[in-house]
Amino acid sequence: MITSRDTRSETALLSLEAAASSARAGFACMFSTSDEYENALISERRAQGRYGATRRRWPAAAFVGCALAVVATVLLFA
Repeated sequence: MITSRDTRSETALLSLEAAASSARAGFACMFSTSDEYENALISERRAQGRYGATRRRWPAAAFVGCALAVVATVLLFA
């Protein structure tokens, strides 16, 4: 014999199962590998401009500064 209590329990159980299924779907990842994730992450950050332009002047300036220091030292002791 089916009572109203059994019907409420079954409805609650079905509702709980639907909520659990919905929660599990929220944890799904759209990337199949970590490489895909990393590529997407880097592309997104580049699009936002986080990495900025590469600065290539500092190594040249440091080299010129060191070369001038060496030349000055040589001229000083010569």
